[in-house]
Amino acid sequence: MTLLDLIKTALLEDMPRGDLTTESLALAPRPGRAKLIAKQDMTLSGSEPFEQSILLLEPGAKLKWHFEDGGKVLTGQTLCSLQGDLIQILKAERVALNFLMHLSGIATLTAQFVEQVAGTETKILDTRKTLPGYRDLEKRAVAHGGGVNHRMDLSSAILIKDNHISVMGGISMAVQRVRENFTGKIEVEASTLEQVQECITLEVDRILLDNMDNEMLAQALKLIPNQIETEASGNMNLARVASVAALGVSYISVGALTHSAPSADVSLLFSWNTR
Repeated sequence: MTLLDLIKTALLEDMPRGDLTTESLALAPRPGRAKLIAKQDMTLSGSEPFEQSILLLEPGAKLKWHFEDGGKVLTGQTLCSLQGDLIQILKAERVALNFLMHLSGIATLTAQFVEQVAGTETKILDTRKTLPGYRDLEKRAVAHGGGVNHRMDLSSAILIKDNHISVMGGISMAVQRVRENFTGKIEVEASTLEQVQECITLEVDRILLDNMDNEMLAQALKLIPNQIETEASGNMNLARVASVAALGVSYISVGALTHSAPSADVSLLFSWNTR
């Protein structure tokens, strides 16, 4: 699904038979100005879907962005100035804001995680826990917040997880079978020190240390040679990631970046008297 398809679907969802309230007011076109205001400190993401949502209903609108995606915005600052037919902009307002607030929320939360691991070599990763149809936008929002995208989809990389291990009867059998059919890098999930050691013996490229407490993570990292990348996952939050990063893990993957980020607080203010 393209971005345009997604926006059209969202607008149709919001106005399946038009904007009943606005159209019942029988208002003539109303040229004017509006401005997009941050109501919290935030990291911007989603300027493109916001702008395209406006332009789809008001092709003559002019938007001037005062920040780029990834920019740090303070409470009260103007993100964007708009000019055009305010009646049509009003119709597009909710859909445009839904994109911007959701994606800026992801970027803002990601930036907070990245700040917690600053000064270490650890990188913050996202996951595939995204809304259907929104994966590209949500992963871009993670990047805007300073995070790093994990695999985009199941077609992008090998990650042997617990169910793959179970169906194959063990890590060694799973890795062997994959290597018979694939020549690229292999990441394997391990939840015990015994599984970690098995992954080391198999010389996999990255070990996902799943749902380990800090004590077990530290023990696992002592075993793993430098040439094997490490990824900690499970129960990661803002209060914990700094201590995990301090252990020396290569990556920390955080599903909450996309599945639990609160929307950023933003308002679109109209100047109806401006001609």
